[in-house]
Amino acid sequence: MHAYFGNYHIRDIKFVAAFEVNKHKIGIDLSKAIWAKPNGCYKFSEVPNQGVEVQPGPIYDGVAPHMLDAFYVGEDHKGVDVAEHLKSVDADILVNYLPVGSKIATQIYAEAAIKAGCAFVNCIPEFIASDESWGRRFKEAGLPVAGDDIKSQVGATIVHRALAEL
Repeated sequence: MHAYFGNYHIRDIKFVAAFEVNKHKIGIDLSKAIWAKPNGCYKFSEVPNQGVEVQPGPIYDGVAPHMLDAFYVGEDHKGVDVAEHLKSVDADILVNYLPVGSKIATQIYAEAAIKAGCAFVNCIPEFIASDESWGRRFKEAGLPVAGDDIKSQVGATIVHRALAEL
């Protein structure tokens, strides 16, 4: 695994925003929300308070209808204006790690990144970086775009094994 992405080192990452549809994660600090159910991740480290309150994210196709109950999505769920929130916290990069199949939601987040002046790292197999029209829009905005399935770029097994060793 590489510690650098361009001029950024992994220690340069500072979370300034988080979006979620699970009502048990919304409104609490990111350091607590990451462990709220449902969560299949083994707790390998204590995470200090991040000072980042998780905001309600837009759903669109980000949660399959049969999973709404499992994700504790409230009937009155309304997502925030992602672009406005990103601007308000001075975000530089938006990392998209929605569930596979979230084509519309991914496009909504990509659009929000452009409006907010953020780079976009797409970690799921929905075409943004490799789509000519999206690529052109990010280029015209002077913003980097990367990804379209981060796991396949470095090998899912390698990522899994490296994370498991942490």
